[in-house]
Amino acid sequence: MVAEMKMKDDVYEREELASGTDAVAQAVRLADVDVFSAYPIRPYTGVMDRLAKFIADGKFDAEYIIADGEHSQFEIAKHASSVNARAFVGSSGTGWMYAMEALATTATDRLPVVALVGNRALDDPGAFGVEQNDAMTVRDLGWLICWVSTAQEALDTTLIAYRVAEDPQVRMPCAVAMDGGYLTHSEHIIKIPKKEAVDRFLPPYDLGERRLHPDNPISVAPQINEDWCLEIRRQNWEAARRARKVIYKAYEEFNSIFHSNYKNPFFEEHRMEDAETAVIGMGTVSAAAKVAVNRLREKGKKVGYIKLRWFRPFPTEELRKTLSSVKTVAVIDRDFAHGGPDDGAVLYNELRSALYDAKNHPKIVDFVAGLGGREISIEDVQKMVELAENGNERVYWIGLRDRNDPTYLKR
Repeated sequence: MVAEMKMKDDVYEREELASGTDAVAQAVRLADVDVFSAYPIRPYTGVMDRLAKFIADGKFDAEYIIADGEHSQFEIAKHASSVNARAFVGSSGTGWMYAMEALATTATDRLPVVALVGNRALDDPGAFGVEQNDAMTVRDLGWLICWVSTAQEALDTTLIAYRVAEDPQVRMPCAVAMDGGYLTHSEHIIKIPKKEAVDRFLPPYDLGERRLHPDNPISVAPQINEDWCLEIRRQNWEAARRARKVIYKAYEEFNSIFHSNYKNPFFEEHRMEDAETAVIGMGTVSAAAKVAVNRLREKGKKVGYIKLRWFRPFPTEELRKTLSSVKTVAVIDRDFAHGGPDDGAVLYNELRSALYDAKNHPKIVDFVAGLGGREISIEDVQKMVELAENGNERVYWIGLRDRNDPTYLKR
């Protein structure tokens, strides 16, 4: 037993109190990122602050480029990746929007940049609190997207993101999303792997024949119009399909080297073994949701929780299997989609689409909550379960002020 514990400890250097952004910075350092570009917009900026300190202290050697705005910031990362430099970048909210042209071309050029998205509400109105719409805006462009809920998961997933994104079968950019404030700034104890162990897991970046270099004359993003656009879109579509198997393999090897316990790469199940009602959400809402499920279990209710990690590629078959025996699904959407099908939000309609061909069609109810950083409490989640099981609406907005209150905002 002592020998086994020692073996496990051998792959870790130390433990440290770290925020979510600090944890990502540790992963970027351990991954030997060559170039990263920065422009300050909260709440993602902590990662760049920590990386700057690593360089100043002589703990990290990389090109740290300060951009004049988010568009330039993401262009720098894209072009660095194209010349075979491992690249990292990040932003939040409206900064992510300002980079949209670069986000689109990075995806369509199949360049495996990894980006941190510190989820923040989109202006106007101005709000610094978390909403997940910012990262979701690239969901159909060719970006891989995953959500993390703890600092340790942020470190682990950043390393996994490079492994998956850079795989020759994939070569797609990957957004690692985390709830602004709730995880970007909150601190957790994390285990920091040894560099040697990370090197075993993450091979050097090699763009191969697609490397942009004078000795390798190739065309990148030529004007092709109707002649080849359809074929290129199909190639990107196939890469996204292949990513599913690569993700499984990456987590399997990560578990083997770092003695982690990611049973299902795409989502985590909590008390789902005999659940009749399932709650599903992404990000830090999992903390309140798990406690709510435990309390409902104490009252004899068969409730479970699914914490979705990977949003792109979406785990369609895996969710169909896991939800095959439940009667009711309560979806927590920390996002919005005004005018969507049945007026539901994004995750709700993604899940409904995934379950359309399933043999079992559970009742699916949407709960829009926590927008702008408003708290989603344990009691809120318990209320969601009650409404999902017994209510008559498809979509509920949780935590709204009373419209009859004279102080209610009128627009």
